[in-house]
Amino acid sequence: MQTGQNKIDQTLKTILVVDDIRENLEVIGGVLQSEYRVRVINSGQRAIKAAASEPRPDLILLDVMMPEMDGYAVLRELKANPATKEIPVIFVTAMDSDQDEEFGLALGAVDYVTKPIRPAILLARVQTQLELKESRDRLQDQNTWLEQEVRRRMAENELVKDVTLYALASLAEVRDQETGYHLQRTQTYLVLMMEQLKDHPRFKAELSESDRQLIAKAAPLHDIGKVGIPDEILLKPARLTPEEFEIMKTHSKIGGDALAKAAQRVLDAHPDDKKDAESQGSLVFIEIARKIAQHHHERWDGTGYPDSLAGEDIPVPARLMTLVDVFDALSCKRPYKEPFPMEETIAIICEERGKQFDPDVVDAFVILQDQFVAIAKEFANPEQ
Repeated sequence: MQTGQNKIDQTLKTILVVDDIRENLEVIGGVLQSEYRVRVINSGQRAIKAAASEPRPDLILLDVMMPEMDGYAVLRELKANPATKEIPVIFVTAMDSDQDEEFGLALGAVDYVTKPIRPAILLARVQTQLELKESRDRLQDQNTWLEQEVRRRMAENELVKDVTLYALASLAEVRDQETGYHLQRTQTYLVLMMEQLKDHPRFKAELSESDRQLIAKAAPLHDIGKVGIPDEILLKPARLTPEEFEIMKTHSKIGGDALAKAAQRVLDAHPDDKKDAESQGSLVFIEIARKIAQHHHERWDGTGYPDSLAGEDIPVPARLMTLVDVFDALSCKRPYKEPFPMEETIAIICEERGKQFDPDVVDAFVILQDQFVAIAKEFANPEQ
């Protein structure tokens, strides 16, 4: 019944009719062919192949009692195949007991039509199921579009956030006569350290994949507080006096307070966002950034600043940033000093194990030292 149809028929819905008796195929096909494109199949095995081939059926009318493979077995195969499981199936059968109907519906059939066929009933059932399928398809397409749109907008938001954060971090670095190379190096060191420590018993709880992503993104903000340091101190081309150094030390508190106040002001202006999942994620990010900015000059032995935290009281992201920031400061040129040789830089880091740095963080650094050196060379400031 496919042959002889003109091109207009290509726009019609396709009905696959499955029955092992030729007369039944002719009767059902005759009822449907004026409104639908009809494909007829006389066995269960062929029906399974036909359902997965073009033109794909929009609906299947399936006989139950067939030799070799009955309609129930055919339906199971159709539902097991991702390519055909969404095609609605109406059983067309002389079996009319409630138990038969319940069994077929439980397998996934959408309706039951009994023989002998009553054309008006058959057409009405077919039309109803096709309309339902069209509605489901339309809803699925809409959901798919919405999911893609949400992903696209989230990606855009993440990009804008990343650019904004990096711009803020770069502003602090420019005032400090540094370059983006410092940001790139320290962020890369930090990612390397987190990967090394992610399964360590002392760190794994705070270095999940999502945590590592947030920490890496927050890393460039570690010196954001330097925007609050006077130029005559920040840009001094010589070592600072003790009084000037005390002022310089305040940059960590300035940065931590600024991030905390910014988060609080946004929440005060948008109190409903406190319950929003995405907003909660942003708050976690800001809190990580605050911890890094405020505590990356704390020391393991408690003699650091601004809060004299010691040991495990120092947040993990700050402990990691402390080491990578010191490594970068020692190994790179500054206005007041020449770079230390790599051997001496590594030796200083190791000497500070258990003093300035968490011992396990230093141990991870020792394992990674060759990679640190390679990163330092790869992202070296070409002007130095």
